[in-house]
Amino acid sequence: MPDPDSIVIGSGPNGLVAANLLVDAGWDVLVLEAQPRLGGAVASDSAVREGWVHDTFSSFYPLAAASPTIAALGLERHGLEWVHAPAVVGHPLDEGRWAVLHRDRNDTAASLDALCPGDGDAWLQLCQWWSRISQPLVGALLTPFPPVRHGSALGVRAVRAGGLDTVRRMLLPARSIGAELFRGEGPQLLIAGNAAHADIPVDSPGSGLMGLLLVMLGQELGFPVPRGGAGKLAEAMAARFEVAGGTVRTSCRVEHVVVENGRAIGVRTADGERITSRRCVIADVPAPALYGGLVDWSDLPNRLRRRMARFEWDPATVKVDWALDGPIPWTGAPSRTPGTVHLAPSVDALAVAGAETSAGVVPREGLILLGQMATTDPTRAPAGAESVWAYTHVPHEVRHPSPASVAGPAIESGRWSAAAAERMADRVQARIEEHAPGFGERVVARRVLGPADLESLNENLVGGAINGGTAALQQQLVFRPVPGLGRAETPIQGLYLGSASAHPGGGVHGACGSNAARAALGHARVSSWRRPGARVPGVKARRSP
Repeated sequence: MPDPDSIVIGSGPNGLVAANLLVDAGWDVLVLEAQPRLGGAVASDSAVREGWVHDTFSSFYPLAAASPTIAALGLERHGLEWVHAPAVVGHPLDEGRWAVLHRDRNDTAASLDALCPGDGDAWLQLCQWWSRISQPLVGALLTPFPPVRHGSALGVRAVRAGGLDTVRRMLLPARSIGAELFRGEGPQLLIAGNAAHADIPVDSPGSGLMGLLLVMLGQELGFPVPRGGAGKLAEAMAARFEVAGGTVRTSCRVEHVVVENGRAIGVRTADGERITSRRCVIADVPAPALYGGLVDWSDLPNRLRRRMARFEWDPATVKVDWALDGPIPWTGAPSRTPGTVHLAPSVDALAVAGAETSAGVVPREGLILLGQMATTDPTRAPAGAESVWAYTHVPHEVRHPSPASVAGPAIESGRWSAAAAERMADRVQARIEEHAPGFGERVVARRVLGPADLESLNENLVGGAINGGTAALQQQLVFRPVPGLGRAETPIQGLYLGSASAHPGGGVHGACGSNAARAALGHARVSSWRRPGARVPGVKARRSP
């Protein structure tokens, strides 16, 4: 085949978004994927038990629902169908009570008010405040840094929504926001539990905005899933790309980005093939895999090497999948079953778990994030059965062994072995059993994916880190992946970082890939204008499929 205009390394959602945007602009685009399948951390399988579909990695996609980039792809025309659970998120409390997030704000308010009178009105006030700033805020988060247009609109909306009080609220820790706005523990746990999806401690600045973002997206848009499995989202992206004329090669590992005179001109694959790119290379890989990995340090400035030495990963993850022969027997189960369930005894416990993880201690009562997939999408399991997954964050290396206790079996110090991951899964299952007695009796099959397993299935999940690097403030915005970058551009001309290691970070929203593609298109236009008579790329763009 002729040399493509662009090579995209990796077919995760960011890579596929970038590829689609470039092919829409009329470019010839080649996607190279090391794995035999497409999709990165958006995949599903039936390996746990035939007849049960489990999402291998990610499952619920509120950020995809909020993403204007993904919406503009029109993936429904390529087989994607979004479905929702009866309720969005549930958090079991004591005595069989539940805090439940519904898609109707009035239903959420009523359920929270039943737990603690007055919290319902406070919830509605929070929703009203959020609706005044949400559009420019989400736009600012999902566009290149600095977000000039959305940032300006957000400033105007923030003034109207409370001025400095609004700015202060967005900077508060999740613990503080919940305590200031509500008297009861239900809404406080809904906010803190959603904040704990990332690795920002719930008592640190930045965690409040993360919690508000996810809980309010859940309120407005729900936590949708693709009917048939997460892999259907990747399949729709890939189908759209190929219909538009793009090319995909799986089982094709890129070993090196070829750089000449400070510019990326192509790649070399593991089998020695050299593929030249006429315009750019976009890398949907972690920053540490690109800098000093695919690109030699000799081609990069020394300051980048020094700064990358300080790059911080987010915590490791242990994920467990179960095939059940019936629904989870929750104590006091809500009348409308939530697709997502958070397990944590208190906001204090979440704060302690964050500190334990940072200290290399296996958290005793960290957040367990659980998905009831057949509740959300009945195609995921046989009639009457349930497909369940749960994950929890753990330190990359256990520096202080965790002896056997009421928390579960002992876990030794060191890196995570398969045996240690199994024992962690036993702990997770025991905690589910506390809120759902008889859960274990309904298990017909179980699969445990420890940090090493996750990385072996998707090399971007280094050590089981699922967000491409910490979401803490010191590695966000202009500091992501290192201070001074903050955009998709790299020190190498024609090379763009389009993974979760780039701004705005983890989550299935496609913004990292979109930012990379738009940067490449913008630079190509500038280069064309500088060459008299040159064709401006994108003028004869293909119609979006």
